[in-house]
Amino acid sequence: MLKRKKSLVGLDIGSAAVKVAELRPLSGGGCELANLGMAPLPPGAVVDGAIIAKVPVADAITRLFRDKRIRNRRIATSLSGHCVIVKKITVPLQTPRELDESIQWEAAQYIPFEIADVHIDYHVLRTNPSGGSMDIILVAAKKERITDQTGVISMAGKVPVVVDVDAFALQNAYKLNYAPDPDLVVALVDIGASTMIFSVVRGSEFLFTRDITIGTGHYCDFFQKEMRVSREDAERLTHGDFRSAEEGQQAERIMTTVSEILALEIHKTLDYFKTLSSTFEIHKMYLSGGGGHIPGLTDHFHRKLQLPIELFDSFRVVKKLPSGLSRDELRAVAPDMAVAVGLAVRTTGE
Repeated sequence: MLKRKKSLVGLDIGSAAVKVAELRPLSGGGCELANLGMAPLPPGAVVDGAIIAKVPVADAITRLFRDKRIRNRRIATSLSGHCVIVKKITVPLQTPRELDESIQWEAAQYIPFEIADVHIDYHVLRTNPSGGSMDIILVAAKKERITDQTGVISMAGKVPVVVDVDAFALQNAYKLNYAPDPDLVVALVDIGASTMIFSVVRGSEFLFTRDITIGTGHYCDFFQKEMRVSREDAERLTHGDFRSAEEGQQAERIMTTVSEILALEIHKTLDYFKTLSSTFEIHKMYLSGGGGHIPGLTDHFHRKLQLPIELFDSFRVVKKLPSGLSRDELRAVAPDMAVAVGLAVRTTGE
């Protein structure tokens, strides 16, 4: 996937931080991690995937590229949330030209937005000549959100080349690092500060995705409300840093409550997926994003969902690191960088 020309820098703009990754293929297999970085964003700069304060986000991107000395200005970024619709649909068998002409009409049946307000794209998964049908992935994203995101990247002096979907970037990171068995069905769950991306894939085949508006920020919100602490202390507690036994006991009760809420949302989404695809049984779940740092969350999910849970390793195939970065440091941020790494796999012309 990395052997094409004109590679791009993966840029993941989240609610809490901006993350970048740049990969290069190695002749003997695997890849080099050419650049990696993360810059925090001020609270409220990005809310539920929407960029509210453009200048702080653009400044964070500029600072990150400058500090990491990233020369490649060509960017692959992605969207998530309610502004993006992803549907796997079946349409009558037709030629590529006919599909290009009919896709707007097909999309209007599935998209709860005005067609004039969205950009539409699609990918043909398979054709069924005997049945006279074809399966496609239909994607629609609001033009306003695309313009906001690409505009901020341009403000930072970079060139937006590809706008992807978080769920597809996550899938690309999985394909790159795990070379999955074609029959293995897994759930990829990326828990960010305000949004949880839930996707199901079989091997390299996309099956299902849903964005859930809940994330690690819920832990901070509960700590602030129940324990009356500052946002800074709430973030400290979220990472299991307790300053007394009493504080630890109270914090752990709250963390269990929030973890239960997250597990319930995943359980409901799993049940919904089963109603759509009863023939597929999920064998495993990979957890990425900030949720990968919540103490005990993988064990909690394992007990509640009755699935093997594994932290996602975004750098499993990386054989060469940037100067000054250790393997231990890489492992510490591996769950956070899944979307950025999946975007870094993208190239022009795909």
